[in-house]
Amino acid sequence: MALSRAAITGAGLEILDTYGLGDLSMRRVADTLGVQAGALYYHVPNKQSLLAALADEVLNAVDVPEAGLPLGEWLFAWASALRAALLARRDGAELVASSLALGLGGIDPTVPAVDRLAEAGVAMPGPTARALLHLVLGQAVTEQTQSQMHALGVLTSFDVRRAEQDFACGVGIFVDGVSSRAPIAR
Repeated sequence: MALSRAAITGAGLEILDTYGLGDLSMRRVADTLGVQAGALYYHVPNKQSLLAALADEVLNAVDVPEAGLPLGEWLFAWASALRAALLARRDGAELVASSLALGLGGIDPTVPAVDRLAEAGVAMPGPTARALLHLVLGQAVTEQTQSQMHALGVLTSFDVRRAEQDFACGVGIFVDGVSSRAPIAR
């Protein structure tokens, strides 16, 4: 296999899923690919760039809902799709949250929500979409942390059903608030 950015990203995702964000290093990626760590820097200039590329891969998996749904249903479907993409990768929420906080990566996950909110006439669609993004990220980070701590025996239980209910309740409250501000239910 020729060394490429795609191969490096693929190896990084494999390490992320197997060992977690804390054990992801350029050296480990290089070892997985059977090359010296220095060979990676031609394709990925530093670890932050690698993390941004991995976060973009997580965000690429978000299944954006069809535009024809009513605003509230669309927002709930988008939040659910975002959560699913974050939870599909070990430490996916922490990875994406960190990347976004540092302004890294090429994907702004809020773009579809901003567009849909603006189309519905909601004032301040950008801040509204970012608020929903933060709600989803916070919930997903909490879920992933609790799940991992349960697997390690640090927590005696982790209730997946309760996490899903908390997510649905939080997003539902958010969507109700947003929907009440939309001039026309679309």
